[in-house]
Amino acid sequence: MNYDLLVIGAGPGGYVAAIRAAQLGAKVALIEKEEVGGTCLNHGCIPTKALLASADVYHKLGRAKDFGITVEKFSIDFGAVIDRKDRLVKRLRMGIGSILKSYNIEIIKGTATFTGGSSVMAGDKFISFKKCIIATGSVTANIPGLATDGQNIITSTEILNMKQLPSSLLIIGGGVIGIEFASLFSRLGVKVTVVEALNKILPFEDTEIASAMTSHLTKKGVEIHTGAKVLKITGTTAEVDKAGEKLTITAEKILVSIGRKPGYDGLGLEKAGIALENKRIKVNEKLETNVRGIYAIGDAASKYMLAYVASVEGIIAAENACGKDSKIDHKTIPTCVFTSPEIAHVGITETEAKEKGLKYKVGKFPFAASGRAQILNETEGFIKVLIDEKTDGFLGVHIIGPEATEIIHGGSIAMKLETTTKEMERIIFNHPTLSEGLMEAAHDAHKEAIDLPKRF
Repeated sequence: MNYDLLVIGAGPGGYVAAIRAAQLGAKVALIEKEEVGGTCLNHGCIPTKALLASADVYHKLGRAKDFGITVEKFSIDFGAVIDRKDRLVKRLRMGIGSILKSYNIEIIKGTATFTGGSSVMAGDKFISFKKCIIATGSVTANIPGLATDGQNIITSTEILNMKQLPSSLLIIGGGVIGIEFASLFSRLGVKVTVVEALNKILPFEDTEIASAMTSHLTKKGVEIHTGAKVLKITGTTAEVDKAGEKLTITAEKILVSIGRKPGYDGLGLEKAGIALENKRIKVNEKLETNVRGIYAIGDAASKYMLAYVASVEGIIAAENACGKDSKIDHKTIPTCVFTSPEIAHVGITETEAKEKGLKYKVGKFPFAASGRAQILNETEGFIKVLIDEKTDGFLGVHIIGPEATEIIHGGSIAMKLETTTKEMERIIFNHPTLSEGLMEAAHDAHKEAIDLPKRF
């Protein structure tokens, strides 16, 4: 079998790349060893957000009285929640399959292994190609000496398939994945403890945002230990070293959530002569590896391990493989944490601005001052902007609060288009909305926010 383009991996980078190449007229094949959709659809983004949506309904029912509504009895059927998640994932997976079929993209089931610079084996099938895109994603990272067993010591894959809520949960790792699960399960009444080796949770978020989330989770009963390292696990009991103090933490389930690592093991990169750099597949600005005609995208190659970045990279790589001249721009990538309240940011943090020696102004707008947030009874959090004193442009936008993951795109567009705060003043925002808080935060950088008291 010979193809113009072979894509290895049918995750959010791979299937998007295959579709874009087919749109450009290429004969495309897609190799996938599991299900189309990759980790994002099957074990990550979509399943977690489905569970969070159920938790949100449960949470709102508990606050129905605040809206003048009486709900006498309600409970959570976690098995039914999981079933809903599974139906949703299956429906979306079938949708992707239908799209691929409509473009006559051949899906080959199997594990790909390079046999050279222009061919692979997938099972007993020998496949040759003119161009290739590696989109093998990532796998769960493990702590050396602390193996998961899939029952009591689990990863994000197993926790998404539990049919019953545990009474208690210890989460090892306070990054995005760990904190999303901490927010989810604590809202469902599970006793949650988080152990993070660094001195703060959400290490890539602005310090104020991370502190606000720490305070929120603590108030909700989550026990958080930062600067703490798990020494060993016996059964479901973990021994933890926190600045020399020994802690013993027991929970019904222990979730290991220390991040992910590139998933190219077994691909036979060396047989194709493909080089690595910092344990990732090395690529140039066109996402091409050191081997001409072979590209790599997503978690296997990018330091931005985000599904939506993989999708954009898939389009760029596919266009280049098909003769176009496309380049990737990573400068305005928004990042989101689907906690409650939500977190999102784009651009640099205040700490990074200081490290770079930049002169900047800070503008902040609390959701407590937002009419829309008051209506929704979701007033916790704020929008924070960093404004370059020299250009009046946005250096960073940081949000913790309702619909942060939606509002952040206004910040992304502003940064991409190099919008100034003075230009923002002439943009008319609908009222009452949560998004107008972004405009108010920009105004506040110059002490001109209308809906905040005068600042001296």
